[in-house]
Amino acid sequence: MYLQLAWLNIWRNPRRTLVILTAIVIGIWSMILICSLMRGMTDQMVKNSISRLTGHIQIHHRDYRSDPVIENSITDPQKVQSLLAKALPSGSKWASRIRVGAVAANARHSTGVILVGVDPEREAAISFVGNSVTQGRFLESDDPFGIVVGGALADKFETRLGRKVVLMSQGIDKELSSRAFKIVGIFRSEMESTEKQFVFITKQAASKLLKLKSGVSEFSILLPKQRMDRTETMAAGIREGLSEDHSVQTWQELLPMMVTYMKLIDGWIYIWNLVVFIAMGFGIVNTLLMAVFERMREFGLVKALGMKASWIVRDVLTESFLLLLAGMGIGNLLAWVSVAALSRTGINLSALSEGAEYFGMPRMLYPAIIGRDVVIANLTVVILGLLISLYPALKAARCTPVEAMAHT
Repeated sequence: MYLQLAWLNIWRNPRRTLVILTAIVIGIWSMILICSLMRGMTDQMVKNSISRLTGHIQIHHRDYRSDPVIENSITDPQKVQSLLAKALPSGSKWASRIRVGAVAANARHSTGVILVGVDPEREAAISFVGNSVTQGRFLESDDPFGIVVGGALADKFETRLGRKVVLMSQGIDKELSSRAFKIVGIFRSEMESTEKQFVFITKQAASKLLKLKSGVSEFSILLPKQRMDRTETMAAGIREGLSEDHSVQTWQELLPMMVTYMKLIDGWIYIWNLVVFIAMGFGIVNTLLMAVFERMREFGLVKALGMKASWIVRDVLTESFLLLLAGMGIGNLLAWVSVAALSRTGINLSALSEGAEYFGMPRMLYPAIIGRDVVIANLTVVILGLLISLYPALKAARCTPVEAMAHT
């Protein structure tokens, strides 16, 4: 009966109630939707970065990260492979690579690239390139002269499938080595810079080109989804099993800018929620004050009949709570529908591809809802909404019966 009376009081002025209800709905909807878009953007950026030859964990020679030359290679990869077979959980995938700077050239053009020698079968399972070949095919194990290049590089070189590209790089003997490769595949990536930066050949072909016997530049490890939050623990275990000649790093250490950006997004989300609530809060206070002033004679009458001031405060706060609850219910429903619709189609950022690529943003943006963001948005509205509702509630409670009866 008490809640029923509070609900009826809310609808004494339907137009005013609908206005503030609309403000609450739009506030909750915008909080959740914008947060989901930002989370979707960061999730895709992290996913693209990890699949862009980073993985969750990488193993290098201790000097490779500071000087990525062929001399700083892991000379005994078998030892690392044996350790990974024991240390990694079930469902983990890994691949070894030869990765050095090189020059790619044809009859008309030349440019600096990163030469990546891969085991085709293992590489396709852990990085983007296995599923990104749009023309031709990916490499095969017995492919001594095949090369896979990015679409942007092929366009720049004015070349196509079946044409030849010459790769030049410094070998382990510190002499310049070069070799011609036939384009067997062209890949496309979320970022055009990736298409221009990387070229892929088999690990055996890279070893022969660079005169490297059994060494590799790096091991890249991809953990199963249920273990992705344990990268630090897994890296520490691998680190203990290797000598000081090896360096083991997680993706957070390899991509410090990405970690910083994720923290920045967290702070931005809190600020956005606060800004939206402040705009919404003025409407709540204004609406409740108008309702209180309209009912001031009523409050004076019930106080004269013996109602305690605390009961009046409780009555006004209950009305505010029900209003907030109704707005949150509709706002959450609208947000879920919006996110579900955008999750199917995505938001195409191709028109902004150059600017988006500068910040590492994907071409297609898909929102992602995190339960924590939904809880924070709703708690922000409820808690702060009730706090600002105290002002009109106390205003009504402090009015004496004489003052209230004289109010017009």
